[in-house]
Amino acid sequence: MSKYLKAIALCLGVSVMALPVDAAPYGLGRAALPEEIAAWDIDVHPDGSDLPQGQGDALTGEDIFTEKCAACHGDFAEGRGNWPALAGGQDTLADADPVKTVGSYWPHLSTSFDYIRRSMPYGDAGTLTVDEVYSIVAYILYSNDLVDEDFVLTQDNFTSVEMPNADGFIRDDRETAELAQWRAEPCMTDCKDGVEVTMRALSLDVTPKDEVPDTATDTAQPETPVVAKDAPKEASVDPELLADGELVFRKCKACHQLGERAKNRAGPVLNGIVDAPAGQVDGFKYSRALTAQADEGLVWTPQTLDAFLTSPRGFMKGTKMGFAGLKSDAEIEAVIAYLKSFPAP
Repeated sequence: MSKYLKAIALCLGVSVMALPVDAAPYGLGRAALPEEIAAWDIDVHPDGSDLPQGQGDALTGEDIFTEKCAACHGDFAEGRGNWPALAGGQDTLADADPVKTVGSYWPHLSTSFDYIRRSMPYGDAGTLTVDEVYSIVAYILYSNDLVDEDFVLTQDNFTSVEMPNADGFIRDDRETAELAQWRAEPCMTDCKDGVEVTMRALSLDVTPKDEVPDTATDTAQPETPVVAKDAPKEASVDPELLADGELVFRKCKACHQLGERAKNRAGPVLNGIVDAPAGQVDGFKYSRALTAQADEGLVWTPQTLDAFLTSPRGFMKGTKMGFAGLKSDAEIEAVIAYLKSFPAP
């Protein structure tokens, strides 16, 4: 018996015995028991079929996400390091560097449920209960502004959730539509006169930084599409403070954008926010908590921004902003100065 078959048998937990290569049948193992099949047969289809019984709400999911997911995906699903963002990215799919998240890209909610249930948390896959999976998925939906904070996800309302990019995919018909074009004999030698590098992978951060880009051929987009460094600055503000604020703002840019091309994402555009009334960005759906305080006359002065950035939930119970807050006074001062350098259009 081959080492490959023995390895499979050991993984399945069944006994094996050596047989001649030409023996048939092989006599390998036994038929899987119904309960063994059921333990693996947990896939959920886009139409919601085979969903398990259970439920979970966004607020419970937030606590579970913070404990088991935030180390990789950020406190509010914005992504961390090379780990992917799960929220934000709306209206970026046509950009040179699109942000593909559950809210911006995936057409079926079942993909998230099935993957989380099978593969997460990283290094501890399969430990989540069904209700925990429902809760985490509900929180991810909430982080993408697709449901309200009191939303409860169950197998009964699962398919009622409308994914923004559900119509952004087409059926792959290349096998029938293009198969004839693939039949040509492939070129294996001397297929092209020469090779010219026309783009560098700046967005993937793999191009050596000590190379000087060839401006005649380098058409790659900058790593961050948000206009920042060329924004108007106040002459009286310390340039080093603004530079520090730009660094701090990197913690915010997964959800917020600044500059001429800024768009609402998981959070609103922040141009002109300093000394402006709260809740005034067009096209953004604010939380009920913020809307209530805006109706009461909340203005984002440097003082109120300081209090909010120190502890968003302490300042505003029920805020959609899941970020825990900036703990350094210096960081808060720097980021407020940086925000102030981007006036309203």
